[in-house]
Amino acid sequence: MRKHSKEYLQNLTPYKCYEILVEGNDRFVNNLSSDHDHLEMVNETREGQYPFAVILSCMDSRTSVELIFDQGLGDLFSIRIAGNIVNNDILASIEYAVKYVGSKVLMVLGHTECGAIKSAKQGVADGHITELLKRIHPSISKAMLKDEKDHLFHDNVAYANVENSLEEILTRSKIVKEMFEKGEIGIVGGIYNVENGQVDFFKNLTKKRKEDKVLEKV
Repeated sequence: MRKHSKEYLQNLTPYKCYEILVEGNDRFVNNLSSDHDHLEMVNETREGQYPFAVILSCMDSRTSVELIFDQGLGDLFSIRIAGNIVNNDILASIEYAVKYVGSKVLMVLGHTECGAIKSAKQGVADGHITELLKRIHPSISKAMLKDEKDHLFHDNVAYANVENSLEEILTRSKIVKEMFEKGEIGIVGGIYNVENGQVDFFKNLTKKRKEDKVLEKV
């Protein structure tokens, strides 16, 4: 079955898509990334796109999700904005990905040493940046109640910020919430460590079903 096809995507379960992300990051960290034939991927995707996941991440130049999860052209919807915050346009993009294209996993990916988070902590106010940073302030307050021992990386605000973005998506998007409750999509929260390339998949709300056990044996 051709990887970049509607049939291939329909046969994937949300949990299997989550596992693809985990395995891809493991290859990336261990310098075992696949040798992607980009020209071939251009040929495979020129008639349509069937990304298995949609990932909301920060615009930080060190956090390209295609590299972090060892994927290629056509594999991921990548939505990037400073501080991986949520707004109406981002919600619309996510809804398009899961409902109209069929992406099976929604992930919010934050990272350590985030410039947007640092600026929010410092109370930076400048142009349109001011409004964006205000969206991160609740995460700073929430992080004060957390114990750093609960996380793989020492960056409580980054973790809280991912949690807040996920909560906002589920609260504000009826489409995403209904699809998640029906088990049609999975939801994942993660933090990328800029020092070693590892992703901490600290919040996995993706349900494992009988189909996944069958796929594991294949």
